[in-house]
Amino acid sequence: MSRWTRTMRTRATVAAVAVVGVALIVGAIVLVTVVRANLVTTVRTTTAARASAIASKTAEEGTPVLPEEIPAGQFVQVLDDQGAVVASSPNAAGQTRLSHVLPGQSEEIAHGPGGDPLLAVVVTTDAGEPRWTVIVGQTLAGPTASTRLLISLLVAGTPALLALVGLTTWLVVGRSLAPVAAITCEVDAITATELHRRVPEPDTGDEIAQLARTMNTMLHRLQKASDSQRRFVSDASHELRTPVATIRSRAEVAQLHPELCTVTDLADPVQTESLHLQNLVEDLLLLARADESGLALRRAPVDLDDLAFAEAHRLRITTSLSVRVDTVSAGRVTGDPNALARVVRNLSDNAARHAKTTVAFTVTENNSEVCLTVDDDGPGIPVPERERVLERFVRLDDARARDHGGSGLGLAIVAEITAAHHGTVTISASPQGGTRVQLALPAPPDR
Repeated sequence: MSRWTRTMRTRATVAAVAVVGVALIVGAIVLVTVVRANLVTTVRTTTAARASAIASKTAEEGTPVLPEEIPAGQFVQVLDDQGAVVASSPNAAGQTRLSHVLPGQSEEIAHGPGGDPLLAVVVTTDAGEPRWTVIVGQTLAGPTASTRLLISLLVAGTPALLALVGLTTWLVVGRSLAPVAAITCEVDAITATELHRRVPEPDTGDEIAQLARTMNTMLHRLQKASDSQRRFVSDASHELRTPVATIRSRAEVAQLHPELCTVTDLADPVQTESLHLQNLVEDLLLLARADESGLALRRAPVDLDDLAFAEAHRLRITTSLSVRVDTVSAGRVTGDPNALARVVRNLSDNAARHAKTTVAFTVTENNSEVCLTVDDDGPGIPVPERERVLERFVRLDDARARDHGGSGLGLAIVAEITAAHHGTVTISASPQGGTRVQLALPAPPDR
């Protein structure tokens, strides 16, 4: 099948012409049949009336009476009760009986006395002796000529009408599909480095316009995903380069000046940076798995209040902050214990990193969800930045730089794990004066 016959424009035109053509042929046959039937019915009615009038006059006179004037194309015969022709019009003189149908009936004769088709009507006198039979034949040349003229007009007009239908369909479909061609050309030109381009959107408001809008929405999502991936790779490369560079510089100093660097002087920064490198790689692997196929979570009962108490205890040991847990109540959810423990760990580390003196944990439970809230009295997060800090490698200022232990992945991991548990993360201002991060998870349905 060639490309020409595969195009939607061609198929639509052929289908339209075929459907209209079949409809026209069927309609023409019905029209010709009905018109001819009506013309023949008119002739039959007129001929029957003529025959009845001749029969009545003949019955009154008791002898065959023919009209003085007989129209052209009309034949009259009068038969006695023996069936013999006793009188006839001049144009039927010497002709045998025109029709043998029963009285009151009619028939079409293919070849009448003049050679043309003939409609013969037979009537008899109602009473009296002898009974006369009158046969009046009327040529069907008029209906035949009218029918042939109609057929000629239909034969001449149908191809022209089909050509008009085909041309109209071709132009209309072509105009309707013109935006599709423009969309196709634009999509063919879009590459991985040109995802900012968009397909033209027609202002027709039809399905093609909806397709263009949907495609532009898809291109926007692809562009965001591509930009996010590039930014992720760039930021990850930067984060990985920093600890590697630190370890390398320490090793070079130890190698060039062994007398100035002890094993402890070399081991302590290397261990610190390698631990940071390990944590960063683990975070990157977790986010990569989340992007590729989602997080594989196991389901088990998890007490968020136990996780909050455990993190509060850890912060009291490792920091000098005041850690409050007086508003922690029982709160159980269904989820992955290790993943949720990591969420609470990231939230507590984030709060401790930016708090001045106090970190507070709160766990509450209602009919539909369990909420874990972590407050700090740090510098807080500006309102326009509260959604952005949940993205990867986002740091707002020097107070949230790597020197303070953050890689910009903690809250992003919180958001990913929470979304995998069908929960939400909300950032707002804390009554402590800093930042409040609230984690809301669905409550177990069978509690």
